[in-house]
Amino acid sequence: MYLLLIVIAYILIAIKFMNWSRWKEYYPTIQFYVIGDLLYNFVFYHHTLWAYKGASWKWLNHTFISLTFTFTVIPIALMFFLQYYPKGKKRFLYLFLWVLYFTLLELFFSKIGLFVYDNGWNLWWSALFNVVTFSMISLHFKKPVVALIISVPLIAVLLLFFHPLLHELK
Repeated sequence: MYLLLIVIAYILIAIKFMNWSRWKEYYPTIQFYVIGDLLYNFVFYHHTLWAYKGASWKWLNHTFISLTFTFTVIPIALMFFLQYYPKGKKRFLYLFLWVLYFTLLELFFSKIGLFVYDNGWNLWWSALFNVVTFSMISLHFKKPVVALIISVPLIAVLLLFFHPLLHELK
């Protein structure tokens, strides 16, 4: 139920507030995020740091929810984030508000049992991860090669702290 409501809300927001003529500008950065998200779900398949839970339907599992978010909610959110990204000092407040929004959204869903943490991950790690994620998204939009280069050591650090054992890899 929540998943459907969120998807519908984001689609309505996109219809009302998006400048769809600029979608090609955002597409590479959306791909950057989507590839990273799919890579996380592949590498950490048996060693999740966080997972989505369906309410009462067995088919509504982490994979289905994650793919739904990855291909509907996240592209809309990123287009919105990039479309209204300010210049100057206001960008730090803007970044903070997006980090706060995503962190509070996660907190809400964890409190009602639809988002769970595992293997040492918690809300504080997610908040830090959101800071890095939105910083990398804005960097990728402006300088994609630099963002790709910086992403490699960031992923290495993430794997260093929260690595799955080799036998846990799919």
